[in-house]
Amino acid sequence: MNKFRILIVEDDPPIRNLIATTLKTHDYKYLLAKNGEEAIMQASTYNPDVVFLDLGLPDIDGVDIIKKIREWSVMPIIVISARSEDEDKIEALDAGADDYLTKPFSVEELLARLRVMQRRIALLQSDNEMMESSVYVNGWLKIDLAAGCAYKNDEELKLTPIEYKLLCILARNTGKVLTHKYITQKIWGSAWDSNVASLRVFMATLRKKLDDEKETVSLIQTHVGIGYRMIKAESSKEST
Repeated sequence: MNKFRILIVEDDPPIRNLIATTLKTHDYKYLLAKNGEEAIMQASTYNPDVVFLDLGLPDIDGVDIIKKIREWSVMPIIVISARSEDEDKIEALDAGADDYLTKPFSVEELLARLRVMQRRIALLQSDNEMMESSVYVNGWLKIDLAAGCAYKNDEELKLTPIEYKLLCILARNTGKVLTHKYITQKIWGSAWDSNVASLRVFMATLRKKLDDEKETVSLIQTHVGIGYRMIKAESSKEST
């Protein structure tokens, strides 16, 4: 029996039953919630490993549920929604969602996304075990790796788990161009086109939070068609 427990938050019975049947067939444990109130109660009570979340719920918007869960947990949240506009994806990802799957979807892709999340959880657990007591400083940016916090001009940045991991990957490779494939493999365990699209969204929100209004140069440079690079700010110092 698969030890992973997934919370399915979906008000459409056919889709909810499809996801549940798929998970049951592949030996996953699951919980069901048909509205936002039930979702928050189930998430707080059972602390599932992954949440499949529809945004268009009858009582509470899915984005608000993401924000609520992020007040106390970093459990992975995969949005499954008919909302396909970039603005909707950005809002959900910026609120703290880890992935975004647009309806209609195939069960094969759903399972693949779940496997990616399982690998990511394993990697995060491994990273936490090996976390060093060190501080990275680059211009106005400071990352306290031991505490898992990042600061801009000594003010803590409010980053989502994905944004923080992305920032750390770039920081640990300062001066080196990291390809889209390299970064998406590190973040999601795969290099699908959809993950590259998600990467661009996360990078845009990360830059918005990270860049300093007084500086003319961004710490994160884009290499069009290739990837991204963290540059070293003048007069910055670093210890790892």
